[in-house]
Amino acid sequence: MSDFNSEITSDDKLWGLLAYVFSPLVPIILMLMEDKKNRPFIKAHTVQALILGVVAVLTSGFCIGILVWFYALYCGYQAYQGKTVEIPVITGFCKNQGWA
Repeated sequence: MSDFNSEITSDDKLWGLLAYVFSPLVPIILMLMEDKKNRPFIKAHTVQALILGVVAVLTSGFCIGILVWFYALYCGYQAYQGKTVEIPVITGFCKNQGWA
């Protein structure tokens, strides 16, 4: 995990938290909001939160779905602290696609 520079606003941190907690709905909304989707901190978390949320929904019938959701809560907390989160496989995939 690494910190962004001081350009992160409290609004950015809140949207980062909400993206993980209410995924996949909030990340989709953020991608449609012109003033939010181009903010570097929000952009870094939005796609990761979306993919993690889809994984949580697809595995919701299994115990792993609950674990994924708790991990998403942890990631949201880290975002609220102003940090980026390196999610195994997902972060690398997002960066290779140019999404984050």
